[in-house]
Amino acid sequence: MRTVFDNTLVKANPLNVVTFVDNHDSQPGQALESFVEDWFKPLAYALILLRHDGYPCLFYGDYYGIDCEEGFNEELKPLLHARKDRAYGPQEDYFFDKNAIAFVRKGDMKFPHSGLVCILSNGEESTCHIQLSEDRAGQVWIDLTGNRREELTLDDEGAADFPVNDRSVSVWVEKTE
Repeated sequence: MRTVFDNTLVKANPLNVVTFVDNHDSQPGQALESFVEDWFKPLAYALILLRHDGYPCLFYGDYYGIDCEEGFNEELKPLLHARKDRAYGPQEDYFFDKNAIAFVRKGDMKFPHSGLVCILSNGEESTCHIQLSEDRAGQVWIDLTGNRREELTLDDEGAADFPVNDRSVSVWVEKTE
């Protein structure tokens, strides 16, 4: 996972790249049929929707489905919500493992409660220790995807161990309710 952006246009020219997971040419039965496995699509969409670089494009078929295949709208809804309301501010990468990575969007004061921690694994369950900032000390954070049910309370330094399930994505945000 830590090399996911090596030799990519999004790394070489991040301001001029449209990012996508699939499109109409890559749907089943087409000449360029996708090799992105269904379990990995939420991870791939988290990478294009929540990171700073690129201009993400959500494929209609992945959201609504095509013909008799179901879409991934239940898995994608929390990612779209996170992009709209939380994915602001500087980005910090934690490419710490061959099978798990994380990144932080620090938030922006113009967007209340913005900021997020996204952690992804294409292997086993994993955890990443992330320090956000001291002004976030004591905040309670939840996983918008619902893949993790626990709540995390940030310590005095604004840090916590952020977990992710195996072959999954978790998007941790400040609990506001």
